[in-house]
Amino acid sequence: MQTIIYVVLLGCVAFAVHSADIPVSFESPHDEQRYVELLEQLRCLVCQNQSLSDSHAELAQDLRSEVYKMIASGKHNDEIMAFMVERYGDFVLYKPPMKSTTWLLWFGPLLLLLVALSIVLLATKRRRETQLPLSDEERQRVQHLIEPDKQ
Repeated sequence: MQTIIYVVLLGCVAFAVHSADIPVSFESPHDEQRYVELLEQLRCLVCQNQSLSDSHAELAQDLRSEVYKMIASGKHNDEIMAFMVERYGDFVLYKPPMKSTTWLLWFGPLLLLLVALSIVLLATKRRRETQLPLSDEERQRVQHLIEPDKQ
């Protein structure tokens, strides 16, 4: 039984070591700052709304390594961002640019809100229009139900 526990613990430690980020070192603090800023501007492609710096996914580690290699090879931030967009599309940018292919990203939530609001307003209006006033007979029955002693 003890052997099984050791195997399970060893597997957990191996998984944790495997998922750990590869440490990077830079020649200058300026390059390190660029690295940090770029990771904040790029989105992890497999995570829910996380930047590359926040994500623990394997793809995020691969992309961080790619950014590191490009910085180490002397590429400028614009070149790195252009490479990422060319390879992965505008979705890789945490703040995609405003252009015809990204209008849905920018205005989609507002459009959905307006549609939902319109549906609610139409349903409310229709409900009010379908309510008819009570007839005299219906009023008398309601009055009798409310005050049965007054007959």
